Amino acid sequence: MVPRPSPLVPFAVALVGVGCLSLMDAFMKEAALMIGAYSATVLRALIGAGLVAPIWLARRPAMPSGAVWRLHCQRGVVSAFMALSFFYAITRLPLAEAIALSFIAPLVALYLARVLLGEQISPAAILASLLGFAGTLVIIGGRIGEGRLDGEAALGIAALMISALLYAYSFILIRRQAQLAGPLEIATFHSAIGGVVLLVLAPWLWQPPQGQALLPIAIAAALTVSGSLAIAWAYARAPASVLVPSEYSGFVWAAALGWLFFREPVTLPTLAGTALIVAGCWLAARAPRPAPAAAG
Repeated sequence: MVPRPSPLVPFAVALVGVGCLSLMDAFMKEAALMIGAYSATVLRALIGAGLVAPIWLARRPAMPSGAVWRLHCQRGVVSAFMALSFFYAITRLPLAEAIALSFIAPLVALYLARVLLGEQISPAAILASLLGFAGTLVIIGGRIGEGRLDGEAALGIAALMISALLYAYSFILIRRQAQLAGPLEIATFHSAIGGVVLLVLAPWLWQPPQGQALLPIAIAAALTVSGSLAIAWAYARAPASVLVPSEYSGFVWAAALGWLFFREPVTLPTLAGTALIVAGCWLAARAPRPAPAAAG
């Protein structure tokens, strides 16, 4: 009997991937505070496309079909505004708090899957979403109780909720993309289309980048490509049920990097709310998947 491959290496690679993306968030926060979230987001997308596109093209790939093009465009548009709203949010909120609130995206995706894919929602998934909602209320309530919910923080939380909703929808698109295209193709079109779409807003939002902002943006772009490819490699070699816990290490990374880069403390309500949200995500991930609803 051939022994089953150990998931240890894919899990370790997934952890590295999450760490790369968390470090990317820290560099993007630094750049966004310098030149605004919009300019930083556009430059990161275009530089990222410039890094990954030559690797994809060097493999002499076949060009995507019309249906795959439409899917790439859909996700590019969704991801563009997801990233813009998230990077705006982290200029108004501590990194750890923003990452904690973003964990509600997989729970929102459960309901989008019901609407868009016809998947039924199990009782365990409903309980999971209630835990996630409770965790969100704990984090926001902690801000209110400590008198820290000013106008800037409220805008940050609103932007983060928009980002989480778009991220949840992107889960649906990623599921379809992964069946039709490889990781390098997905990464290339994801960055390129996202950057081009956001350029439409340039007449109103563009701020010329300062020289010192270009380095953190370039580092963030390289970390985005590296982290995304590492996670794609890991998910191709181990089941999602094994790798899902690696996603929650993002909170640990964000707490450490937020303190190291910006001296941001992690409050008790943030810890308690994160525990509830992660418990909900864990419960949702372990819940049995019902068969898709039959077409009526």
